[in-house]
Amino acid sequence: MRSKLSVVVALLLSGCIPAGQDYGPPDSGYAPPPQDRDYPPERYDPQRADEDVPAPPSAPPAWVAQPVTPDARTIPDSTYVVQPGDTLRGIAEKVGAGSETIADANDLSAPFIVRPGQQLHIPGGRYHFVRPGESGIAIARAYGVRWADIVAANNLEEPYILRAGRRILIPGGAPARPQTLAERAAAFKIDLGDIATGGGEPAIPETERAPRAASVVRRPLPSSVPIATPGALNGPFLWPVSTGNVVKRFGAGASGERNDGIKIAVPVGTSIKAVADGVVIYTATSVAGLGGLVMVKHGDGWTSVYGHASRILVQRGQAVRRGQSIALSGDTGFADRPELHFELRKGRVPVDPLTKLPRR
Repeated sequence: MRSKLSVVVALLLSGCIPAGQDYGPPDSGYAPPPQDRDYPPERYDPQRADEDVPAPPSAPPAWVAQPVTPDARTIPDSTYVVQPGDTLRGIAEKVGAGSETIADANDLSAPFIVRPGQQLHIPGGRYHFVRPGESGIAIARAYGVRWADIVAANNLEEPYILRAGRRILIPGGAPARPQTLAERAAAFKIDLGDIATGGGEPAIPETERAPRAASVVRRPLPSSVPIATPGALNGPFLWPVSTGNVVKRFGAGASGERNDGIKIAVPVGTSIKAVADGVVIYTATSVAGLGGLVMVKHGDGWTSVYGHASRILVQRGQAVRRGQSIALSGDTGFADRPELHFELRKGRVPVDPLTKLPRR
């Protein structure tokens, strides 16, 4: 029994494979700090990256810290006649659907006023009640569906933050045989597009707001706290390294594999710069295939990705400036040589970085 439980736990912690690229066996992307490493507040300052001091590790991602139980309620298509005193949120509670889904189905817009006698179409389906701390990735994993499909089914938009206490529609029907915990964990793969579209951020209460991002972070941002929303994109993107040749371009390779970014050959220990102002949304030391990884959220729906890092100098929730050192390059993961894997994404869609970076 103990061995089976160990397998389940290991599978739950697995998964960080960007879709479309073979990055090898799944990995949680989270490594605990070494036992002999201490990070007193006065020692760590990301503005002094030349000292080659790694940032304190980020807290484990929300999809690891807060697993989800698949207890969605299935309701049929129906019609509801609005009663005196009804509100859209109250109607959603009565029928077990999501208020946003009802609003979309009936072309209601903010402030979502309903009138007595009005007939509302209630879309049928599986509705999951979102609890504090639950993330989109964890919800998707629990039901064996894609976070991208949940985003589409619920018309979620930037910054994609889920609100605790609401119900969201889970696309697709319930499987004929419910999957076991181990089967769901083994079948589910996380991709970088899920993180770029808010799937890694925890749900927060309706009235709560994300904290303001700080440029110097003294301790890891808790997994239960979402990152701040970055400001508008200010100016063009910067090259993430000042030297180095592009050794692999964006798109399909000679053998048919897809590269969602570019690879730049640079010596180990080269400073990796943030390409624009933003907020760090994810860091990991052992992502399958990519090794050390940093993801930064920018304004206007842009996200930048930096892989194969040997050291990480920032952590989740930290505000970074254009040109700031965020990591040091390496040959971690499945690197062919000391290099940087670099991506730009608009929403979840990878964009050829060479079309957005200044010409050298």
